[in-house]
Parts: sequence; structure tokens; C-alpha cells
Amino acid sequence: MYKYAKLTGLLLAGLLLAFTGDSNIAPAADPKWEQLFNGKDLKGWTPKIRYHEYAENWKNTFRVENGLLQNRYDQYEKFDETYGHLFYKKAYSHYLLAAEYRFVGDQVKGGPGWAFRNNGIMFHGQDPQTMKKDQDFPNSMEAQLLGGTGKGNRSTANLCTPGTQFERDGKIITQHCTDSKSKTFDGDQWVRVELLVLADSLVVHYVNGEEVMRYEKPQTDPARGEKQGAFLKSGTISIQSESHPTDFRKIEIIDLEKYAKDPQKLKTVVDKLMSQKRVAVQ
Repeated sequence: MYKYAKLTGLLLAGLLLAFTGDSNIAPAADPKWEQLFNGKDLKGWTPKIRYHEYAENWKNTFRVENGLLQNRYDQYEKFDETYGHLFYKKAYSHYLLAAEYRFVGDQVKGGPGWAFRNNGIMFHGQDPQTMKKDQDFPNSMEAQLLGGTGKGNRSTANLCTPGTQFERDGKIITQHCTDSKSKTFDGDQWVRVELLVLADSLVVHYVNGEEVMRYEKPQTDPARGEKQGAFLKSGTISIQSESHPTDFRKIEIIDLEKYAKDPQKLKTVVDKLMSQKRVAVQ
């Protein structure tokens, strides 16, 4: 427990330095992005859609057209709460994940009101092969992606917690969704969301290069009356189909696992990465 606490403290301290800068640390080599979506097909990705078997891409919900990874509902008569997720083949622990997305078209008939221009990036998720056939969402942390309605504010890169919870400022947060401080993105514009995930210590959300949320200690919902759950050190990554058509033109990752046991090197790499402001080009 002492070693874990000491390492977590070092990681958090390193991250704070990464955002304030430190001239005494030598620059790191540019980390390389790995493309999880190849722009051609669904290679490496597998769907799990509610009420259907693992790997059944029911009604061609997930597809690739014109170089875009899409979720579509043109073969649906109505939605009927058939929430779906498209899982990447590999689980990750320490990483920077990025996705560029936009909402298009109209919501499918029968889609719930809250799911209008709504998608999500699930991370630290469960193995989809362990999901029940009628399970709506994997147990996971979710960076909720929302598009504006044209009326009022509607932030994106919020946090939702199906089967999970987290801590912030030393307090356990159990509410299902927590808003970020991002601006609203109306219309069909492209948006870039990045997630800095450091196992079970720290998570930071960014939108178009701006930090919009941070929190600590992602964990499962507690059992047997406990307040704290089991810490989530790693898990699957997936994108959703929640009834509104969505395009993804890029899903990419920088795996930071090799720096996980060296907070100083991790700090240097994160400093290098976050010194650049990456904004979605329209």
C-alpha cells in the first residue's frame, strides 16, 4: 500500500509539473501516434450490440465509408434501446487517446431525447465477451461526446460512469454524469477530444487542445456497503452507437506504458505532448 501511494503521488506530482513546465528537464523525443482506425475498414474492432451476440454487427450499425468510421441507422425501423459499442482489440493502461468526431443527420426513430447528438468514448472498460446479451453499456469510464442543440450551452467531453465512480479533490463522486467546462459545438463541425489516462491515478480530458476536466482514481462501483470500489488500472476502449449518426475520421493513441514505472520520464513525455495544441481542422 505504501509503495502504491508513493508511486501515485509521484505520478500526480509529475503531471502537475508537466502543465506548469520545468526548464531543468531535457526535451524528450517526439512520441508517435498509433492509428487505431486505419481509414479503410473495421480491422481490429468488434461490435457488441444490445440483445445481440458479440461480434454481430446488427443492421450494419458500424461501417466505414469514404474513409470515415460511422455508426448509422438507415436499416433500423426504430431504435428499441439497442445501444451498441465497437471495441478495439487491445486493452490499455497508460496512454493519450484522441478521437476526431462529428454528428450528422437526424436521430433514428425511437432514440431517447438525452441521446440526441450523443456518443461516447468508453475507456477502462470491461471485456465485451463478458457482457450479458441484454447489457446496455459496458462497465467503464465514459468521455461523453455531445453536440449542441442550437439553443443554449451543451458541453462535450463530459464524464459518465456506467458501473464505475471516481474521486476528485479527495472526494468520491458517485453521480452518473459530470459536465466538463468545454464550450458548445453546434452543427456538424469536427471536434477533437483527447484523454490522458494514467492507470488508476489521473485522467485529464481535453477538447481542441484545451483542458476541460481532470479527476483521480477511476474505480468500480463499490460492493458490500463499501464507499470505495476497486481501482481501474486498465481496460478496453470502445465507441458508442446511442441512436444519433456519428462520424469518426481519426482514432489514435500514444501508449505510455513503457514510462509507467518512471514518473520523471513520464513527466517529460507528457510535457512534450501537451505543449502542442491539437485542434480539429474543419
